[in-house]
Amino acid sequence: MATAPISGTNAAPVRGRSTRQRAAVAAALDEVDEFRSAQDLHDVLKHRGDSVGLTTVYRTLQSLADAGEVDVLRTTDGEAVYRRCSTGDHHHHLVCRVCGKAVEVEGPAVEQWAETVAAQHGYVNVAHTVEIFGTCADCANTEG
Repeated sequence: MATAPISGTNAAPVRGRSTRQRAAVAAALDEVDEFRSAQDLHDVLKHRGDSVGLTTVYRTLQSLADAGEVDVLRTTDGEAVYRRCSTGDHHHHLVCRVCGKAVEVEGPAVEQWAETVAAQHGYVNVAHTVEIFGTCADCANTEG
């Protein structure tokens, strides 16, 4: 996925022990719209001059994910990538395989289907994730 430089320090608070490093990771996430890997964020922080270890980046991202403050998905290569949620409501993602652009989408038909299938098999308290990968219009136009 393509990456773009990010900057800024006005980040949403990170749960857990508050440190300069954790705040830097949170600020980096606040500046991007696309999903980023921990390594991508670490590289960006390093180029910005923020001294944040890769382990701290991973731990911070995990704590944000556990708190529901970031979305996490697996790329087709199996790598976990992260992005700050723009909504606290349940949603899905449409993700460009080329540039990483992500769009949050609702899927009422998916929600109904998941509930119906679960009920047919006697399941309750059901959760699900649906991520749709494709090529965005901008990338499709440059490939054409």
